[in-house]
Amino acid sequence: MNQQNIRLSRWFHVLIKSTRTRKLTILRSNLISGAAQGARAATLQTSQSPKYPKIVVTPPGPKAREIVKEDQSLISHSLVRFYPLVAESGKGSIIKDVDGNEFIDFNSGLVCLAVGHAHPKVVAAIKTQADKFTHYSYTDFYYEKIVQISKELTKITPGSFPKKVFLSNSGTEAIEAAMKLAKWHTRKHSFISFIGAFHGRTLGSLSLTASKPRQRKHFFPMVPGDVHVPFAYCYRCPFKLEYPECGMYCVDFIQEQVLDTYLPAEDTAALFAEPIQGEGGYVVPPDDYFKRLKKLTDKNDILFVDDEVQAGMGRTGRWFGIEHWGIEPDIVTTSKALASGLPIGATIAREELMDWEGGAHANTFGGNPISCAAAIETIHAIRDEHLLENATREGNHIMKRLKEMQEKYPIIGDVRGKGLMIGAEIVKDPKTKEFGETEAHDIMMKSFHQGLAVITCGHSTLRIAPPLIITRDLVDSGLDILEGAVKEVSKSTH
Repeated sequence: MNQQNIRLSRWFHVLIKSTRTRKLTILRSNLISGAAQGARAATLQTSQSPKYPKIVVTPPGPKAREIVKEDQSLISHSLVRFYPLVAESGKGSIIKDVDGNEFIDFNSGLVCLAVGHAHPKVVAAIKTQADKFTHYSYTDFYYEKIVQISKELTKITPGSFPKKVFLSNSGTEAIEAAMKLAKWHTRKHSFISFIGAFHGRTLGSLSLTASKPRQRKHFFPMVPGDVHVPFAYCYRCPFKLEYPECGMYCVDFIQEQVLDTYLPAEDTAALFAEPIQGEGGYVVPPDDYFKRLKKLTDKNDILFVDDEVQAGMGRTGRWFGIEHWGIEPDIVTTSKALASGLPIGATIAREELMDWEGGAHANTFGGNPISCAAAIETIHAIRDEHLLENATREGNHIMKRLKEMQEKYPIIGDVRGKGLMIGAEIVKDPKTKEFGETEAHDIMMKSFHQGLAVITCGHSTLRIAPPLIITRDLVDSGLDILEGAVKEVSKSTH
């Protein structure tokens, strides 16, 4: 059986088990464990159930199962789905499946829906632009929307210096553009990126990626010249040191053991970094890390490329994650949430870096007018609705509740994040820190069956990334479900 079929088998096994105990599990999702939360639990028991989530049939329901079955016969098996959520529609922070189940969305469509599902201003902008024209390649001609979105991007990206923008279709294309631009401007050929990084799956960006073996297996050779170095993953320091006593050796390592040893700075075009590693496990470095790292790149005349494909567009409570550390990158890439799920990517660089000649880089569909219209309204919504502030406020609340859970359930080994980009790493034992991959999967699946859409990243980290518009009641309802799942899995493993 291939990996996809194994996952399906597990889904349906859980379905059979959950059907027998459906009444019990639905009741459990509305109860809140812990003496400190007893008052709220009592209120829930004496009042109406929360409006969301709504589970009318244990997912996956019959319509979802039929679509999953057809998908298996038609769609490339290179896709690995987390669970059989077959989306039918969405509104705000709620996603509805084809069987009528309504889930609280802690995924944001893989972190693409900063302003939620079907934001009315974004939808209106898409419709208005579609009525005018849907495409007229900006590679060869002009239209106003590419100027408007580029102006917005130069305003919100870090740094008050003049900038220029290249528009593409996705995050991986934004990274590819940054790679080519760095090579062109510096006339150097090598790159530095990080172990645990995810920068995309096309061959150029894949050469920078080092998150999971299956993403790179059988695709060698890739773009030559990239060197991977350890990231500041303090919970699992690759050097077996403790912060801050370590003196930030992971930065010194780059200088002493890489640049001074076998990768000449004279041949190194750029260093690529995510401000918070996304696919790698929502790993947040310590506060002085990026300042030290930027000092190193400046000293060695290496460009600093900030990959904000996942952390950008308000996800961390700032427009771009790197702003938490006061860094002004030479190049910024963004995508995902930029156009509320429509395909777009952007590479924003210091003006003097974009000195390449006409024809050096282009694409047909980048800067599509409909995507640009959606991106403009997405930025306006984040600004006008104070969503950076909401991301910070609700993110702080989620972190507080997760740390309270961590005290009660030893399988939560680490809690980390900024804004609404939060990870809870699941372990088998807090002392050995052995990855709790099975446990994280079980928590995810139990949450799904209770009406919470949440997924994992890294080896065993729960990835919590709801839309920036999410309200406190939905946050708490989702966390209640998550805690119920954690409690149940924790009992079964101890």
